[in-house]
Amino acid sequence: MKPIIFITRKLDNRVVAPLQEKFNVRMWESESESVPRAVLLKEVAEVDALWTVVSDSVDRELLETGKKLKIVANMAVGYNNVDLDAAREHGVFVTNTPGVLTETTADLAFALLLATARKLIFAESEVRKGNWNSWSPMQYTGMDVSGATIGIIGMGRIGEAVARRAKGFDMRVLYNNRNRKREAEAEHGFEFMELDRLLAEADFVVTLAPHTPETVGLISARELGLMKSTAVLINVSRGGIVDETDLYEALKDGTIWAAGLDVFETEPVPLDNPLLTLPNVTVLPHIGSASIKTRLAMMNLNAQAITAVLEGREPENRIV
Repeated sequence: MKPIIFITRKLDNRVVAPLQEKFNVRMWESESESVPRAVLLKEVAEVDALWTVVSDSVDRELLETGKKLKIVANMAVGYNNVDLDAAREHGVFVTNTPGVLTETTADLAFALLLATARKLIFAESEVRKGNWNSWSPMQYTGMDVSGATIGIIGMGRIGEAVARRAKGFDMRVLYNNRNRKREAEAEHGFEFMELDRLLAEADFVVTLAPHTPETVGLISARELGLMKSTAVLINVSRGGIVDETDLYEALKDGTIWAAGLDVFETEPVPLDNPLLTLPNVTVLPHIGSASIKTRLAMMNLNAQAITAVLEGREPENRIV
């Protein structure tokens, strides 16, 4: 009997076909809709490997159901959707896909920063709606990016990549991180700063911290209150790091000027989320790594990890 793999999204055949030559591959046939929980539980009871995406909850119940399960290959850098303690207890490998999405995600983060600062999405929609009737001196005006100060919370690979882009816009780069990056400070002039001071001095605050128990609600009413009234908050890390209720109030009452969000506490974001009613919020559907080249590279990392484990080898990018 060939080992069985279950993939929770429809994937590119260039990645799936080589796996099918070696293994019994089962795949959910939708690219956009999550696999129902009942189907996932049924499949995991029979499979040797589980290929997941960030919206799949790999919790204790699922891991206990997977009696034959050897690996969960999570197609993301983050892995807050996986119960790592339960995986350890059940001897299941967990892998992720770091490195290959660094530059692509940094591109998106900076694109979202520019779009939010200059009201690009709002202005574009005004043209399509026929609301652009004449040129006006202060119509659709936004905030300058060149020469401004950016504060990056979470200076990992992606954080450093965003910071390098900011330098191209002659921005002063502040950062907060668990560990100082002295080499990057010396080479690029990045400035390490305690969080409160960073929030007070930055014109643009970009959250790139991992989702952990310590970072949930990291940006809440208190932190938003420290920011400039002209400041822009950009979140491209994980929903939950920013308290959405507090953010809504801060945007509505002018505590901060605008926000750009690629991630939300609940995804897909519900249409009744009050943030969607605000004109000073730019929203995207969690597309930080969404380039064709990068998504294929992420898929290949998952395929390599699964192949390694099912052939009795240690996988790369092992978390557990």
